Amino acid sequence: MALDRREFLKAAGVQVGILAVGGCAARSPGALSVGIPAIGRNLPDVAVIGAGAFGGWTAFHLRRMGASVVLVDQYGPGNSRATSGDETRGIRSSYAERELWVRLANEAIDRWMEWEEEWARPFKMHLFFNTGDLILRADPEDRFIVNNRASWDKLGIPYEVLSIEEVRYRWPQINVEGMNAALYEPRAGVARARRSCEVVAESFRQSGGNLVIAKATLGPRSSGRLDHIVLDGKESLSAGQYVFACGPWLPKVLPEVMEDRLRTPLGRVIYFGTPPGDERFTFPNLPSFNFPGVTGWPALGPDNRGFRVRGGSRRRAEAQEGAQEPREPPPRPPSEFDPDLSVRWVPPEAQEGPRAFVEERFPDLADAPIVATYACHYESSVDRNPIVDRYPGLDNVWIAGGGSAEGFKLGPVIGEYIARRVLGRRTDPVLDAEFRLKEEKFEPTQRFEDFGG
Repeated sequence: MALDRREFLKAAGVQVGILAVGGCAARSPGALSVGIPAIGRNLPDVAVIGAGAFGGWTAFHLRRMGASVVLVDQYGPGNSRATSGDETRGIRSSYAERELWVRLANEAIDRWMEWEEEWARPFKMHLFFNTGDLILRADPEDRFIVNNRASWDKLGIPYEVLSIEEVRYRWPQINVEGMNAALYEPRAGVARARRSCEVVAESFRQSGGNLVIAKATLGPRSSGRLDHIVLDGKESLSAGQYVFACGPWLPKVLPEVMEDRLRTPLGRVIYFGTPPGDERFTFPNLPSFNFPGVTGWPALGPDNRGFRVRGGSRRRAEAQEGAQEPREPPPRPPSEFDPDLSVRWVPPEAQEGPRAFVEERFPDLADAPIVATYACHYESSVDRNPIVDRYPGLDNVWIAGGGSAEGFKLGPVIGEYIARRVLGRRTDPVLDAEFRLKEEKFEPTQRFEDFGG
């Protein structure tokens, strides 16, 4: 189980002496070299701040590589404010012309399958569901269709080109009217998001890592290094290196560098209750699906949180209601972009689009009740690539974030990559270049609109 701050301080003071309460931790003689962990010294090699998809997997892989690690999160793994605090997330490789993402996501699918065998089953959990993913478009020459096929062909990723008649035969519960092109990715799936974060953190803890529930902030700096972080504004925690993997909190935790490099839109999803005794809308009887502007997937057993939908046109819903002009959305208060303060309740007007989509494409769910809603912040970078790089001017501080609504599915792969970077091990130079902290920033009034799936 996780330790709260005071429990950890007490245990650490007796066992390893890694904290200097109210001041800077004592260092062993001789400064640590850049990129070299503090193995054998009286402080952890790495402190990872943030126990979400990037931070949790990074801490897990650091432990596997032999580093001593403290994982710090102010609310805990899988909490309701976290980007990965929802019930489910899709795991697919359909990123069209973004070949690097296609490759990483396909590798991540392998890792999720391995994780299911190695860790989920021992915990008596089912975390990854191999649903397959169905892409439907009206135009056979649609860019998303054409570019996905090109990337998959180049990388040797299996897929099927289905006729609309075949889609109707396999999944008659889907209304494919107006659709003329279909791709099916058989290796794709859906993972339990919140539970996965909890299991990754618990696996890290069982392998010898320390998990601390506390708010971490930057401490003093000297000679181009961070001396320590401050927990809950009181005690200090020192480590050889620090990884800030705080997701949408990065602009708040590291404002000098990240404030204009990330935007944190609030995404919303809806879960519809499936009819009692009707298994057509539950795994394994339906794949995850991708219509223009909408993603979703079947309910997962045995707890059946619901049939998940994200996206859907409010304009279409209003047109069906006979509205003359689409209503303008209300102004967004500043708190809506703050992951600590934003209200996660999904208002009725945000439910209209998903409801209209379900009525059109899954007509037998037209009267299904909404049984759950979730809202979470994504942190989007200017080029939509993750950011994994050193904090400018601090040799022992790393920034890891910018999942751009796709970070959870890539977690097992990105986490290992971050761990290798932090420990100075060999990494892919293409990723090093793509994930660097770039000079480009958002304009003050510019923001990424809600996207992803």
